[in-house]
Amino acid sequence: MSHKRPAVILLSGGLDSSTVLAIAQRDGYELNALSFNYGQRHNHEIEAARRIAIHYGVVRHEIATIDLRVFGGSALTSDIAVPKGRDLKDASAVPVTYVPARNTIFLSYALAFAEVANSHDIFIGVNALDYSGYPDCRPEYILAFERMANLATRLGTEGEPINIRTPLINLSKAEIIALGTSLGVDYSITTSCYDPSATGQACGECDACQLRLAGFSGAGVADPITYAPNPVRA
Repeated sequence: MSHKRPAVILLSGGLDSSTVLAIAQRDGYELNALSFNYGQRHNHEIEAARRIAIHYGVVRHEIATIDLRVFGGSALTSDIAVPKGRDLKDASAVPVTYVPARNTIFLSYALAFAEVANSHDIFIGVNALDYSGYPDCRPEYILAFERMANLATRLGTEGEPINIRTPLINLSKAEIIALGTSLGVDYSITTSCYDPSATGQACGECDACQLRLAGFSGAGVADPITYAPNPVRA
């Protein structure tokens, strides 16, 4: 039996959540990962999450199936086109790739998993610097959810509080990649693209690809994944 402190890590298959998983491993946690098949445009990220969980020897990896397509309202859960080549420096409105209440839903599942795993630590790779403008990536949101978590659960009301850990929240994408590289993260098995090809090749033009490309460029590290020809360089 492991004597490590258990943690639940939200694992999307992307570079941020992979870096968070590596941080939790470095800090000596027992790794329990939670991914979601929520009706998103493609399953490449689920496949990536499985690869990453195996790579890190995750103790328990759950893939929850929920259907956010019943609500739609996002380019990731409906037939709305994914924006390409957007100028992220001038982006002010919340983009159509925002999935309504997604992080609240994901964290609620993670909270249930944490109670079962007797974990007081939930890790999520939200970032408030290099991101697309999603309201559920902000520090004030995380603090509010953490307060709710400690009011709403047996685990939170019987002693040690539940912590929503966000080790990347104040880092730029380049800083995240530099940190992950120092921890030996294999970014070749991650995926970030909102609209990849059938074979998983990244488009290079959506918000997620632009942020990823700019991050690797800023970190002075080559991005090991495959892109479609002539991706937009943010």
